[in-house]
Amino acid sequence: MKIMAIADAESSALWNHYNENKLTDVDLIVSCGDLDPRYLSFLVTFANVPVLYVHGNHDNSYDRIPPEGCICIDDQVFEYGGIRFLGLGGCIPYNDGKYMYSEKQMQQRIRRVSRKIRKHGGFDVLVTHAPLRGIGDAEDLPHRGYESFFPLLDKYHPSYMLHGHVHVQYDYKLKRENAYQNTTIINAYEKYFLEL
Repeated sequence: MKIMAIADAESSALWNHYNENKLTDVDLIVSCGDLDPRYLSFLVTFANVPVLYVHGNHDNSYDRIPPEGCICIDDQVFEYGGIRFLGLGGCIPYNDGKYMYSEKQMQQRIRRVSRKIRKHGGFDVLVTHAPLRGIGDAEDLPHRGYESFFPLLDKYHPSYMLHGHVHVQYDYKLKRENAYQNTTIINAYEKYFLEL
């Protein structure tokens, strides 16, 4: 299965200069947050593949303008093509935004979804907005990652973790791919293609 992971910045190659041949080999699109909901609606319509998403810290407009035809996987385990996706959007609080969660709140969300994880026998891909603490995050509070994700990776060993939130232009040394144990961690900024 070929997946296009996206986050944080709309791709002008896809949105402004789209043609139907650009995504013919993509089987699924996964949004890691902070994208215009109309962009997601556009992609699900023209790519004609499912679009899964979690909320980013700038996605308050989704309440007024939901991404039509897309599937929110926040706090869910969603299975597609035999691959199980766990969604945990949001970031560390730095203002009063809706999709901001303290470490304790994220731990509570993980506890609440744990029954769904067990029911599905684990998960293969962790989809988040914020990265792991110390792997792909930044030192400033708004872009700090979650320590809460480590126990999930330690227990279930997913093949991939997809996240956004940390833009690649923030630091020229920022790597798009990292690893933690057997999990490949991908910063999906703008777009990133992977095969599962």
